[in-house]
Amino acid sequence: MAIIFGLQLLAIVIVCLMGFYDVAPLSAVLAVIVIVSVLSWLAARRQWAPVSRLAQAVSDWNEQSSDFDGWRPDQLPRRTDADVATLAGSLYGFANRIAGYNQRERNFTRDASHELRSPLTVIKMSADMLADDASLGDFGQRSVQRIKRSTREMEALVEALLILARESDNGLTEEDFVVNDVIRHELPDVMEMLEGRPIKLELEEPARFVLHGSPRVFAVLCWQLIRNACQQAEGGTVVITVMPGVVTVSHRGEPVPSNGANRHGFELAIAQRISERFHWPLELQTREGRRHIARIRFPESTPVTA
Repeated sequence: MAIIFGLQLLAIVIVCLMGFYDVAPLSAVLAVIVIVSVLSWLAARRQWAPVSRLAQAVSDWNEQSSDFDGWRPDQLPRRTDADVATLAGSLYGFANRIAGYNQRERNFTRDASHELRSPLTVIKMSADMLADDASLGDFGQRSVQRIKRSTREMEALVEALLILARESDNGLTEEDFVVNDVIRHELPDVMEMLEGRPIKLELEEPARFVLHGSPRVFAVLCWQLIRNACQQAEGGTVVITVMPGVVTVSHRGEPVPSNGANRHGFELAIAQRISERFHWPLELQTREGRRHIARIRFPESTPVTA
């Protein structure tokens, strides 16, 4: 590039001197200046083409895709600058490492989730059979109920992992559903999970709205946020509030002790991944007494008229 603009400057200076000393007419001087400028621009554009191509490839890059033809160093012109070739090679290796990591993560999550389903089904069926056994004492019944609650929690976790392991939204049933109805359908399972703990569960419905998407994904997202709120609470009430286009999960009652450990766990991490995946913004707030509030916004919701 320095050679191109250096030659352009030299040519313009010579032509200007020729015009100044009347060696060439003014029209010829102007014509030569225009021609030299156009040729310099074309030469600079040709030299800059590999950089523009690489920038476009980076701009169009999708981390879920394995197509890196625009990144391959051997696809660059032969006379590509050495720095540009080095940059292209480094970006090509980086993109391949990212794609490989994503693929291994999806494969592991999918395989692990599938392998967990079979033993969970066996545990669930065995727990149901034990619960129907009349000879089982009170202690045994309590143990069976704990097994059933833990199995239900593990099933929700496995389902969330399977949703995140999907490479695309294909295979998820999408429909128009009322979020209030989906939440009400999930409440009995959550109440079973809270059995034996000094925590109550309430659903407040100042509004009702319809959402287009997968009701199963929405249910898993709400389940994870409710579980996280229950993990944070020492007692009191976990409240699910449905506002226009917003679902809030909060805790009311005794505050968590200030010297207690912050137990934001795996549930919240999964909820954040789901919200990012399906473009449902998730907001987290901590108020006085370390009370935690989770708020999900649904930009494309539709209110339900009375």
